[in-house]
Order: sequence, then structure tokens, then C-alpha cells
Amino acid sequence: MANWWRKESHKGTPVVVKMENPNWSMVELQGPSDDDFIIAAESPPGRIREKGRGKNAKQLTWVLLLKAHKAAGCLTSIGSALVNIGAAVKRRVASGKTDADLDNDNDNADSGVRENPTVKTRFYLFIKIFLWVSVGLLGFEVAAYYKGWHFSAPHLELNYFWAYPFGVKDVFDWIYSKWVVIRVDYVAPPLQFLANVCIVLFLIQTLDRLILCLGCFWIRFKKIKPVPNASAFDLESGETGYFPMVLVQIPMCNEKEVYQQSIAAVCNLDWPKDKLLIQVLDDSDDPITVLLIQEEVRKWQQLNANIVYRHRVIREGYKAGNLKSAMSCSYVKDYEFVAIFDADFQPASDFLKRTLPHFKDNEELGLVQARWSFVNKDENLLTRLQNINLAFHFEVEQQVNGVFLNFFGFNGTAGVWRIKALEEAGGWLERTTVEDMDIAVRAHLHGWKFIFLNDVECQCELPESYEAYRKQQHRWHSGPMQLFRLCLPDIVRSKIGIWKKFNLIFLFFLLRKLILPFYSFTLFCIILPMTMFVPEAVLPAWVVCYIPATMSFLNILPAPKFFPFIVPYLLFENTMSVTKFNAMVSGLFQLGSAYEWVVTKKSGRSSEGDLVSMVGKKELNTEKSASATNLEEIELIQKQDKNLSKKKHNRIYMKELALAFLLLTASARSLLSAQGIHFYFLMFQGISFLLVGLDLIGEQVV
Repeated sequence: MANWWRKESHKGTPVVVKMENPNWSMVELQGPSDDDFIIAAESPPGRIREKGRGKNAKQLTWVLLLKAHKAAGCLTSIGSALVNIGAAVKRRVASGKTDADLDNDNDNADSGVRENPTVKTRFYLFIKIFLWVSVGLLGFEVAAYYKGWHFSAPHLELNYFWAYPFGVKDVFDWIYSKWVVIRVDYVAPPLQFLANVCIVLFLIQTLDRLILCLGCFWIRFKKIKPVPNASAFDLESGETGYFPMVLVQIPMCNEKEVYQQSIAAVCNLDWPKDKLLIQVLDDSDDPITVLLIQEEVRKWQQLNANIVYRHRVIREGYKAGNLKSAMSCSYVKDYEFVAIFDADFQPASDFLKRTLPHFKDNEELGLVQARWSFVNKDENLLTRLQNINLAFHFEVEQQVNGVFLNFFGFNGTAGVWRIKALEEAGGWLERTTVEDMDIAVRAHLHGWKFIFLNDVECQCELPESYEAYRKQQHRWHSGPMQLFRLCLPDIVRSKIGIWKKFNLIFLFFLLRKLILPFYSFTLFCIILPMTMFVPEAVLPAWVVCYIPATMSFLNILPAPKFFPFIVPYLLFENTMSVTKFNAMVSGLFQLGSAYEWVVTKKSGRSSEGDLVSMVGKKELNTEKSASATNLEEIELIQKQDKNLSKKKHNRIYMKELALAFLLLTASARSLLSAQGIHFYFLMFQGISFLLVGLDLIGEQVV
């Protein structure tokens, strides 16, 4: 055992130093630097340590010390995080704000049709009943466990209790024996059948994901990408020489956080001004927001931008009604294409030059869709998990379907339509909350082809709060089911090929829009907890662990930077299955919440720091563009906005909390049967539901 310390000394060869103890000697060795020497006490036989070994030992010591320091720092951070989480939970409970209060909040006044409270209450009541039954069963199982009951052959031992109920020692024993008989004979068989059905659907979904990933790999391997017609470009300069008439539409509603940056980005599109018209389609019912947007449009008009402002007093049909109203203008007939950007989208200046050349001499092409990118994907855990989902959606689903089928769902923004395709498909319809998917399906049935450009990105925002994300997902999953009921007869009667009909009905609608939320919620939130209380119905470990891990791995491939979040992603997707399942059922059976339209809240993050400087480059004095009266009104508005922002709250989501306690109860039951993988999955999934139910994921307000 050697003792090490630092010694100030001159350079030189190792020197043996005499010690008081004749059985030991000290050796001076060169340290990590030229001026650094180390002394080691060495036992006989007095072999002098080599320079390299001493150097490595010192480095190892320092590395271990650094590791220990980092570990201590991590423990401190974890402790601090737990304290903060505890404080946040205390604030949530003290505020008493739940998802039931959303309909009464002022900041949700523009959300349109709200969820039917009867439907919402019934769904929550079902989960509560399920939870209390599970708690009761856990009590029975714990008592039975400590009594030492082990019914390895239930039909042999339990029939005795059934035939001779009064031969048992007490009433509790008799009740439990009856429950086990009922469980074995009547509960387990249908539960196992439902579990097997969900497992089959799960495997089909996994196979679909695997095929899509293989298609994406093939596209990358072969470097397949849409190529515009060469005649659309000038041979000498290499730039596009194709400049058709383009109409650009920016639909918005009460989005005062983002209107400036979207209007600025669109007004800076590199396109001849005489061939471009910008429509700002404002459905805002807030007079303050209306005034602000009008001033912004007036400002750009003074910069000679070809921009007009349209405002609807009656917000009939929501976004679809807004777009339909704009397309009815008499001057639209002079334009061949229309580009659509939502209020938080910021296209690059060359967006039109990179998308419109694909239409040149391609009369069958109806839509060119660009990919979304996100300015706030690293803002919090919620935005990171959303980015994983959407990266797979764009790079895998839409790109593969675009290359091999020339069809995918229009994303509602960051796309360019041929106006003739819109008109042939019947124009915008207000019959669902997914007007973008509706027009895409109808255009596909009329034979129009679509192109997805994975290398053309348009930056936008992700919802940063769970409340906003939850409402967005409800609309995105209820609308497709509405549309499926309405479009199914048209798909069957259409003249497209059998394979395209199969793709639309089974893959596009049933598998990816209906089956996915159904089995995800049913299998992991209902069947898995029930199998803990009905052990005769079995879910294999590979269903609980390996297949979900494989699915998450495939989903995260397009965003490899986020691989550390693969486990939170898996748990969060199962957590969101509650909202998606509820939305799917509402849309399929036309319940009240199927028509709920909520404008996704934005924070107004800019994609580039110089968006504001775009206006400065034009040398515009904004004070001259606005009247003194309007400026006073705007200042008053901003003060009101600050007061309103203080009233925002994080909320408690009761359905998620109820499911959290259900899963944690089931995990406690799994301990009695020593099911390791099931226990860990249920425990972490329950914790995930608990964090989401307490609104600890995403933006933290109060």
C-alpha cells in the first residue's frame, strides 16, 4: 500500500530517499507535468515503481475523485428537484384548479365548442369505479397472501369451498374462495381473449412501423428525393425562372403572441410582388388582438407589401370556414396556387422557390408539403417528447407515403396547393375538426398526387404546456374518426385502385388512427392492471417490455439526439393514450367533444433573432404608421394582458391521477406474485401518470 503526495522539486531521474523505517523506502517519480514529482512509500523488496504506473495511478485517483464529485452533485440536484416537485404539488393541491375548471376560465373563452360534460363525467366515473374495485381486490389479495393461501390447482381446491361454503373457518375465507372461483371461470377467459386480441393488434402495429422504417432506410440508401422539372430553372444562373401567381394565406384566431413574426416572415418571401398576394385571415373575437393585427398589416402595406386584411365577425366553421370564405373572393381566380401558413409558422425567404418548381409541367400534382421544424424543441421535457413523435411522423410516415404512394395527410400548414385541385375536391368543408385531412383525402380520391419535401423546413412552435398539448391531441384524434365515418362510402365508391382503397381504409384510418389509441389504452391501462388481480389471464413479459421498447426505438430513430429520452417517451405515449382513446371514441360515435375546437396556445418564440430586424432594414418608423389613439389603446391592452397572465394556473387532471393510483395499486399486487417486469412497468407507468396528472410536465406557471 503506497502513500502518495505532491513534492516541489527539480527535474531529474528517480531518487531513492532514505526513511526512518529501514523496511521501507521512498521513491521520487515524475508526475503528470515536467515540474511535478510524486513520492511513493514502497515496501521491500524495494522495487521502484515505473514512471508510467505512478502517473496512471495518480490520474485514476483524480478521475475517481471527479466522478465522486459529480455523483454528489447529481444527488444534490436530485434532492433539489424532489423538493421543487414537492413544492409544486403542494401549490397544485392548494390552488384546487382541475381540468373540470377549464370551461370556466377566461383564457379558454375562444376555444369554441367544449367537451360534453356528461361524456367526460362518465369516462371519469368508469375509471374511478375501476380504481376502487382494484383497491378492494388488493386488500383481499394482501389478506390472502398473509394467510398463506396458494391455490395452485383452483378447480380442485376451490370447488370444495363452492360446494361447502359453511365448512370454511370464517366469512372472509368463504368470500375470497367464491371470488377466486368466479375469477377463474368467468373473468379470466374473456380477459385473456381481449388481451390476445390487443396483442395481435399490437404486433400488426409494430410490423407497420417496421415496414415504414425500412422504407425510410431505403429512401436514404438510394438517396431518393423529389426532383423538380429542370425547365423551372434558369440554365445560366441555376435559380428558378418559374414564377406563377401565388396566393398566401395566414389564418389566425386570437394569436397575439405570434402574429408579428408570421406576417414578417411571409412578407419577406422572395417572390415577385406583382405575382404574390398575402391574405391575413383573422377570426379573432378579441378586439385588442384585432387592433394589433390591423396595425401590423397596415405597417407592411406602407412597405409596399401586397397584403390584405380580412376579418370575420362570425367565426362559423372555424379554420375551414375561414379558408373557405377567403377562397370566395373574386380576385382568387387570378391565382394558380395557394400557400397556407398557420400563425406561428415562419417560412424561409426561399420557401416558394423551393416548392413551386415541382408543379412545373406536372399537371397531376396537387400538393407540395414541407416539413415542420421547431424553435422550442428543447424548451422542456414535453417539447422534447413531442419532437420525437413528429420527427417520426414527417421523416418516416409522410416521406415514405409520399415517395411510394403519392399520398399523405395534409398537415394544414406549410404546404402549397394547386387551386384547381382544391376546387375539384369540393373546397374546404366545415364538417370535421380536421379540415386539412378532409381535403387531402377528397383530393386523393380525385386522382391528385402529393409530394413531401423532407429537406424544406418551415419553423414553428410546439405547445409548451400540457393543457395546450392535450387539447391539440384531442382534436387531432377525434377529427379523423369523424372523417372516417363520413368518407368511408366515398372511398368504397371511388375509382381509385384496390391497393389505394386498402391503404386509405385499413392503414391510414383504422390502423394508425383507431387501432393505435385503442390497444395502447386498453392493453396497458386496463388489461395489464387487471391481470395482476386475475393472474389466470397472462400477459407475457415480451408484450410488457420488449415489444414496447422496440416500438419506442423505431419511433426515436429519426431523432437520434433524443435517445436518452426513450424511456420517458415510452411511458408518456402510454399516458397520452387516455386522451387519444377518449378523443377517438368521441369522434367515432359523434359525441359532443368530437366537435371541440381549441386554438393551440403559443408563446411567440422567434425562429431567428433578426426577425424584428427585417422591419428595421426597411427603415420603417413604426410610430408613424400607427395613430396616437391606437397606440394608447395598445398600451392599455398590454397592461391588461399582464394582469390576465397572472391568473394562469397549472391544473390537476383527474383522469390521469385516477389511472396513476390504479396502476400503482396493480404494481403493489404484482409484488405478491413476484412478477418483476410487470411490477417495474406498472410502477414507472403509474409514476408517469402521476406526474402528468399533477401537471408537472411541460410549462410550469403556478
